[in-house]
Amino acid sequence: MTADARLFAEAVALGSEVIWLHCYGERFVDLEAKRPKQAPRLPKANAPYIPAGGAIPSAPDPLPDTMDYDPAKRRLTIGRGYVENVTPEMWAYEVSGKQVLWHWFSYRRRDRSRPLIGDRRPPSPLDSIQPDHWLPEYTTDLIDLLHVLGRLIALEPAQADLLNRICAGPLRSAEELRAAGAFALPELAGVSTRKGKNNK
Repeated sequence: MTADARLFAEAVALGSEVIWLHCYGERFVDLEAKRPKQAPRLPKANAPYIPAGGAIPSAPDPLPDTMDYDPAKRRLTIGRGYVENVTPEMWAYEVSGKQVLWHWFSYRRRDRSRPLIGDRRPPSPLDSIQPDHWLPEYTTDLIDLLHVLGRLIALEPAQADLLNRICAGPLRSAEELRAAGAFALPELAGVSTRKGKNNK
């Protein structure tokens, strides 16, 4: 942990922004920090949008089963609808090795079946109870998600810079923090807390 109070405060502020984004504006609201209690939004010039004629068809059309991305047009296509101004970084954004947009769509597409792996139980019959058409709230959720991804991507350079400055500055090891009674840290076998080592 950084021993520089200014860097610590900067990390807290940046972390609060990330949590606000992850919670879609429901938590860590701070009007002074421009974090209102609402779905986060990108600046208009960078915002994804559905143009006239691009709406994802609802009833009587069935749920779409395809999603594709055209990096040249910056267009995300879902079934016969599409969203403009989607960056390659939004499309490729991953968390824990999962592509976020694909994961989101997999729970809203027509075929939601998952391959059985090993001895995993077969899906519950309740899984088949789902809308038979694209719901308007799916479109709202998709636009909200794209705004959140765009803002998280925009924070990445500041996060990388802050991490570099923290690692280059004075640090407090887990042992020092534990000895000072700051808080109880679990024993982490094989993890170095010395400055300059990469923790895994």
